[in-house]
Amino acid sequence: MANFRTHLSVAAAGGAVLAHGGWQAGLWSAVDSLPILALTALGGILPDIDSDSSKAIRLIFNLLAVPAVVAAAVMLQPRLSDGALLLVCGAIYLGVRYVAGAVFARFTVHRGLWHSLLAGAMCGLATSAISYRLFPLSEALAWAHGGALAVGFAIHLLLDEIYSVDLEGARLKRSFGTAFKPFDFRDPGNSLAMLCVTLSLAPWLPSWDGLLALAQQGQALMPGGWR
Repeated sequence: MANFRTHLSVAAAGGAVLAHGGWQAGLWSAVDSLPILALTALGGILPDIDSDSSKAIRLIFNLLAVPAVVAAAVMLQPRLSDGALLLVCGAIYLGVRYVAGAVFARFTVHRGLWHSLLAGAMCGLATSAISYRLFPLSEALAWAHGGALAVGFAIHLLLDEIYSVDLEGARLKRSFGTAFKPFDFRDPGNSLAMLCVTLSLAPWLPSWDGLLALAQQGQALMPGGWR
């Protein structure tokens, strides 16, 4: 499997191409390109969140703690005093950074369900829902955020599969087929639970018309337009 640095650098390169291409195509502004790049890079290390000894799990929960605090501040600011809000946000940061990370590491298996396209779809849809519901973004841009994270996620899975092929020895390693898979065949119960969680995100997502508009705009800007 590819190491942490490879996953991060390749996903960041892919994010740079995606962000710059969308900006040049007029899908989003130069400023909006930065979150696209960052989310693609984040998606590139996200599948390794289930590795107890991975740098990814420490980095990811550090990163997730920040938007969790921002979201809490946005939602609770009208209801709490400044002092109470500060305490709550501090508790949320510590909870996500340390408690959630420890719990996640305890109940997940590396290259299990989180190394699947289903997990990538769930994370991408959750990102679109959060971007749309918590931040003043258009439907199309919220969908772009989710798509960027899903692209980075897929890059990670593909890299791991590529590294499962021993080109010099012309053989497949034992890890082949454990990364780029639709769901975890060894654990259908948890896969079904994740599918239910993914479907439950539907009421929080931006309108599907926004996704269609983004796709149509991108297609129309390609040479020749629709085919």
